[in-house]
Amino acid sequence: MHQEQFGGVEAGGTKFICAVGTGPDGLTDIKTFDTTTPEETLGHTVSFFRRHSDLTAVGIGSFGPLDPDPSSASFGYITSTPKVGWANTDFAGRLRSELGVRVAFDTDVNAAALGEHRWGAATGLDTFIYLTVGTGVGGGGLCRGRRLRGLVHPEMGHLRVPRAAGDTFRGVCPYHGDCLEGMTSGPAVRARSGLPPDELEPDHPAWTFQVHYLSMALVNYICVLSPERVILGGGVMNQRHLFPRIRERVQLLLNGYIQTASILDAIESYIVPPLLGNRSGVLGAIALAQEACEPAD
Repeated sequence: MHQEQFGGVEAGGTKFICAVGTGPDGLTDIKTFDTTTPEETLGHTVSFFRRHSDLTAVGIGSFGPLDPDPSSASFGYITSTPKVGWANTDFAGRLRSELGVRVAFDTDVNAAALGEHRWGAATGLDTFIYLTVGTGVGGGGLCRGRRLRGLVHPEMGHLRVPRAAGDTFRGVCPYHGDCLEGMTSGPAVRARSGLPPDELEPDHPAWTFQVHYLSMALVNYICVLSPERVILGGGVMNQRHLFPRIRERVQLLLNGYIQTASILDAIESYIVPPLLGNRSGVLGAIALAQEACEPAD
């Protein structure tokens, strides 16, 4: 019996990852290329999927801001992004018209969250968040089994966080300067220290600031959303020495206020890296495509 094949696009500000398959153990093709201009990058994307005539649907998890509302006239567009040349790009529409298949569209972090829910670190959970700390900072997740979405989509990376004592770094966000993204993204770490994150020693003082801001943000997310688990992904979080420091700081900041064993006694299982590793995003995009073909509730 022929098995349906689904396409997934993890569209990042630095690179695109395109894949075809059905899940972590069922990827039949995958390709990575640089994010350049919309015309060139989407052209590569269309060419990749045209090699697969048996596609049922394609899911896109994209950098933003974007419009994920299917009832909106600008659904499928990347909207007010600071990435040069990409504002007001009809991403989903281009793929739909050229490939002739159903196209699902959401943020890269909501897609990654869906992937972790279906196959990874959030399996069986109803409410959790996925925060990525990389070229930018973004957050998504599920609440009572549904992806977080409202007026638009979550912008967890632009949370305003209290400054660490003695920190004079201005931040790199073009909109807000010292928001969470402006203080903890990969470009922020590099601007602060002069080196990319993967070249910094674990005892570099820049990591102390990183722990401060990420822990402050997590405490806010925990208090507002009450997630059953927090997943921290993205290139910066490949520095695994950050996890025990963030866990300890979160416990200290919460100060025993939230009386749950997950935080008080088992925080190593509460704040965790993605189980799918660096494939959370593209597998989540495939999960978006699959979800779009499932019967409505």
